Amino acid sequence: MSHYYLDSSAAVKLYVAETGANWLRQLLLGESPVAVISSQLLRVELWSAFARRRREGALSASDFAQTIIWFTEHLHDLYRLTPMTEPLLQTACVLLEKYPLRGADAIHLATATLLNQQLAAAGLPPLTFLGADAHLNQAALSEGLVTLDPNQAPSS
Repeated sequence: MSHYYLDSSAAVKLYVAETGANWLRQLLLGESPVAVISSQLLRVELWSAFARRRREGALSASDFAQTIIWFTEHLHDLYRLTPMTEPLLQTACVLLEKYPLRGADAIHLATATLLNQQLAAAGLPPLTFLGADAHLNQAALSEGLVTLDPNQAPSS
């Protein structure tokens, strides 16, 4: 089973029509079983993104409601959300000193880095970091993560 770490910038593409959305949906929601991992932060970040789109008129009230239903279902049956622990937050602070990241992005990178170390220790293949933010993806590459950007995916 493949392990994917989903950053918020990529995760929103599962619910909103953006560049790379179809590719990401096929990858994560297709027939092959995958583990989709993220930080607990994903819940708040995506809810914020959906609410902002609703306020700005990019999502109708009914589309917003349906998106929230779908996302809530995924919180229970798709995502494996990792808690924000003290060691994880300490790692995020170290990453902020190394890379020009926002705080939330540092939490995602720290989570992915620590999970990748756990997979390696268990003798499992590395996880793939899915992010749609160039700065975050560059930092992930620098930290040794396999990285894919849905924005750069082939059209489908």
